[in-house]
Amino acid sequence: MPQSSNPVRLQRSELAVPATSEKFFAKAAAGSADAVFLDLEDAVAPERKDAARAAAILALDEFDWGDKTLAVRINGLDTPWAHRDIIDVVSACPRLDLILLPKAESAFDVRFVDQLLTGLEREHARPKRVGIEVLIETAKGVAHVEEIAAASGRLEALIFGVGDYSIEMRTFDTAFGQPNPGYAMRTQGEGPPQRHWNDQWHFALARIANAARAYGLRPIDGPYANFADEEGYRNSCERAAALGFEGKWAIHPSQVAIANAVFSPSPELVAAAEGIEEALNRSVAAGAGAVGHGGLLVDMAHAKLAAILLGRHRAIRERDGRRGTR
Repeated sequence: MPQSSNPVRLQRSELAVPATSEKFFAKAAAGSADAVFLDLEDAVAPERKDAARAAAILALDEFDWGDKTLAVRINGLDTPWAHRDIIDVVSACPRLDLILLPKAESAFDVRFVDQLLTGLEREHARPKRVGIEVLIETAKGVAHVEEIAAASGRLEALIFGVGDYSIEMRTFDTAFGQPNPGYAMRTQGEGPPQRHWNDQWHFALARIANAARAYGLRPIDGPYANFADEEGYRNSCERAAALGFEGKWAIHPSQVAIANAVFSPSPELVAAAEGIEEALNRSVAAGAGAVGHGGLLVDMAHAKLAAILLGRHRAIRERDGRRGTR
């Protein structure tokens, strides 16, 4: 099965920008999001699809996007616009990094886009390969997420699309991404009964994260619609990070800083990882292995985790250094 050999990218925040909202292009290019996608799908009315595609091509070619990862969300493969979205954008935009495929439901969907991209790259002698990220946002997508994750070495990320998934599951949520108070249990036992909230999306999120990690992909959480609810968005980011996700969509620029912060290792975690590395290095140099450190028995498994965390910390620090931020 294909394993991803794509470039390592930071994707703590992925800002959504409707391709018809040209006034937002410059702000998105100058902002602090790790990734930006120009949307040709849900944010664009049918009669404006062609104009949106032309605007996205112009924006990709004319603005200075710095070191951001740039994607275009094409229309679904079952629409009249999808093939033209891919052909026109890839042919005209050497700066493009990723095609964002919505409503991926099978390995065939990914392979179809892969083959089309392969032909376009040969035709236009593109200087770099175009990657794919897919939205898992249907019941079939979740049911087939492992085969989707294994479909192509060009695939880089799986994204949970909570909006369309909510529609498919008939949950009738209007503020996509927020917890539903109806998904709660009444506690039993001693003391007065209380309601304990649960996460109705845990199954889909955990399955997507596991499939992504199994095939070397980045798991990314999708939108939180109530952008005025900063604490709710932060909690949603923290929930996703605890499950192993690397980042989250931002549907408003105000969400970017929160996502960047939550999906960056905290100073406390960095210090703990450095301490574990130092303790284990001393232990190994002395001819031992596992060692007591900070009240815990740490071993080579802790060393692997520390190395991953510190590698991510260095990548973020290098990114901030290039951007002149702290």
